[in-house]
Amino acid sequence: MDRNTYKSRLNLIAKSISKQGADCLVSVKPANVTWLTGFTGQDSWLIVFPRFAALITDSRYTEQALAQSPYCKIIDRKGSIVNAAAEIITKYKAKIAAVEKSIFLADFQSLKKNLRCRLKPAEQIIESARRTKDKMEVSAIAGAAKIAAKAFEKTMRQIKPQMTENTIAGMLDFEIRKAGGTNSFETIVAFGPNASRPHHQPTSRKLKKNDNILVDFGVRLNGYCCDLTRCFSIAKSSALFNKVYNVVKQSQTAAIKMLKAGIEIKAVDAAAREIIKKAGLPVYGHGTGHGLGLEVHELPIVSGKTKGKLETGDCITIEPAVYIPGHLGVRIEDDCLITQNGCIILTAGCPKI
Repeated sequence: MDRNTYKSRLNLIAKSISKQGADCLVSVKPANVTWLTGFTGQDSWLIVFPRFAALITDSRYTEQALAQSPYCKIIDRKGSIVNAAAEIITKYKAKIAAVEKSIFLADFQSLKKNLRCRLKPAEQIIESARRTKDKMEVSAIAGAAKIAAKAFEKTMRQIKPQMTENTIAGMLDFEIRKAGGTNSFETIVAFGPNASRPHHQPTSRKLKKNDNILVDFGVRLNGYCCDLTRCFSIAKSSALFNKVYNVVKQSQTAAIKMLKAGIEIKAVDAAAREIIKKAGLPVYGHGTGHGLGLEVHELPIVSGKTKGKLETGDCITIEPAVYIPGHLGVRIEDDCLITQNGCIILTAGCPKI
């Protein structure tokens, strides 16, 4: 991370801290720490003040922190991370400290015990800032999508009957590694009726010639994630699969056509669901999509319960589905960058049937 990016992000967070009536922010969520500092290690906290940020880590990550976060104060703790945080908050005389809600209860209680200042929950200070992706972030997500497409195409050419779900998942993961990425989450490969389970875990079930296949996978590149789902068959598809696939494809197309800055999020969700409902098929129970970036699931959530509008710089998935237990499941998922007048499909290079 360069100095200008760090300073810009620090200033943005400092303003949000002030608006929430706090003097500093205790950030414990790894993705938030990475976004503000560039540090990608674990077990580290960030204390953000108006003019600087202090990264608390230990000897396992000190060298890494110095290299990745040259503009932060690096605190090489010897004792507990809570005590180190309390010491620096006390040193700089903060009266009110905002604390991210993802902190463990035991750590929060210990921090409260070690401080005289008031603690208050942070209302998604860094998460809200992370929602709008800059050019560097978009480039990383797009790069992850290119690796995903390349790995998926190579894997598809190798699939044969009698291979197991586990085998194909392993093949895809290997191709992702060979192409320079890592998995952003555990790959889902589901054959036939197993695909009706949205978060199916691959098994030793063998591929039958006429099975439909659902593959949900993601790639992480430079810390940023893509997330996509494809459904296909290696032989002739059943009439039911073809019907369901075409409806889901129409549903996704209807939602994507609506994407642009200023559109109500719940309207996008409704557009996708209406196509499936009119076709007389069961409407999926999960959201139509979600934001993604340093995490696979970020703001905004694309669902009928979400208030607000899409904004320029949002990067979201659109993933409508139909699940028929005992028969099949079809989900089609792509990653879309929201622009002022529409969207850019970052995963367009990954083939569909």
